[in-house]
Amino acid sequence: MARKSISEHRSGCPVGVSLEVLGDRWSLLIVRDMMVRGYRTFREFQHAGEGIASNILADRLRKLEAGEILTTEPAAEDGRSAHYRLTAKGIALAPVLLDLLIWGAQHEETGAPCAVIAQMAENREAVLAEAYRRWAERDPTPLLPRFDSAETLRGLAAVATTTAKTKRTVKTKFSPKPKTSPKGRSKS
Repeated sequence: MARKSISEHRSGCPVGVSLEVLGDRWSLLIVRDMMVRGYRTFREFQHAGEGIASNILADRLRKLEAGEILTTEPAAEDGRSAHYRLTAKGIALAPVLLDLLIWGAQHEETGAPCAVIAQMAENREAVLAEAYRRWAERDPTPLLPRFDSAETLRGLAAVATTTAKTKRTVKTKFSPKPKTSPKGRSKS
């Protein structure tokens, strides 16, 4: 699907265009569930705890696919059902969702444990790197558990461990290597 021209949008404002594509809260919550919770099926989205009606969910999934935020592919275990997957354009929303999560927890009362949000804010690059890694490797392991679930404490411990490992990997991958002299000795 080709990108819409500026004349097809209400205005040329990037915020306005983004909101036209994403639509409403349901669209971002679907993207969140795909990115953070590893959800892939209509049923998982429907039972995510947000109370979305099935007709609204079906409509938002169609709109997100039309906007090239997600794509569908046949389920490996049953070709009659579909799995949803974020596109590159969809996973590019990771920084936006992380910032919304941090902002919401810092400025509103939420069910998110403060320590987890503080850790995510402090390790922003590592959290994003882990989200991108899971997407690229098709790893459906939740990045965060549901905050109201019984497994929250175990899940948060796993997030802390994974984030710490990813932070070390990010530092290793992107840290400058010491320059070596022609004889192979380090100059620094």
